[in-house]
Amino acid sequence: MAVPKRRQSKSRSAIRRAQVMKQPVPHFVPCPRCGEPRLSHRVCPACGYYKDRMVVETSEEESS
Repeated sequence: MAVPKRRQSKSRSAIRRAQVMKQPVPHFVPCPRCGEPRLSHRVCPACGYYKDRMVVETSEEESS
């Protein structure tokens, strides 16, 4: 089993952990149906559609 010869400093550990904590900025794309910005591969919160299929009923759709 591999064992480190010297103790790793707090600075080196923190530098490594800082890279783990970096998160990419979420990428928004316009909904093809209503044009509202939404996350890709997710149901549109404005119209409730995903891939030309109604998935979630929205309050606007229910009233009309």
